[in-house]
Amino acid sequence: MNDYYNNSPKKIMFLDIETLPAPEHMHEVLREIHEFRKKKKRRNGEKYSVSFEQFLAGTGLDGTFGKIFCISYAIDDGMVHCICSEDEKKILESFWEAAEDVDLFVGFNVMDFDLKYVVQRSMVHGVRPRTKVRLSFARYRSEPIYDLMHEWNQWSQRSGVSLDVLARAFGIESSKTKMDGSEVYSYYKKGKIREICDYCNADVEVTRKIYRKMNFEG
Repeated sequence: MNDYYNNSPKKIMFLDIETLPAPEHMHEVLREIHEFRKKKKRRNGEKYSVSFEQFLAGTGLDGTFGKIFCISYAIDDGMVHCICSEDEKKILESFWEAAEDVDLFVGFNVMDFDLKYVVQRSMVHGVRPRTKVRLSFARYRSEPIYDLMHEWNQWSQRSGVSLDVLARAFGIESSKTKMDGSEVYSYYKKGKIREICDYCNADVEVTRKIYRKMNFEG
């Protein structure tokens, strides 16, 4: 096999996270931010049509106020583990313990979302990342973070692809057949915790299979 594609680090972690909107104890602060934005728009003669409910829902996609509910990961050929808890700090501590000896972090949009979110929430909770490699988010490189989306697009900003579409392109069973990320919060409110973990685990398994296809490993 060509050495270009056969230069994998010793230990690879495949990961995915599921997040929730900001918890209730942050709502007062968020209402202040929401009101400030409305006033700023009015001063500029513009209309701010985003309701507080819409604004709150959007916090789930931002590590500033959103909350990690579960992290699923697999190391090399190992089984997929799901760290799930209402205690976000414990999730982060468990994750970094598992990631301590990892050489490469692999995920889909992991650079701009999953791993960035994990690092941001770790800062908020004062949980120091424990990694043997310097966790650099520098662009146009495939180590120590290998982002399937960017690698597939060759870092082009004009070409977008989803995990679901990429899985289908490689003939891999999609992880989005029963639910997708937009439904996580509604599942959470219904107490469907096992389903959320299963979904997150499935994303990790698909991620691992796509990574191997993209690196000509199977």
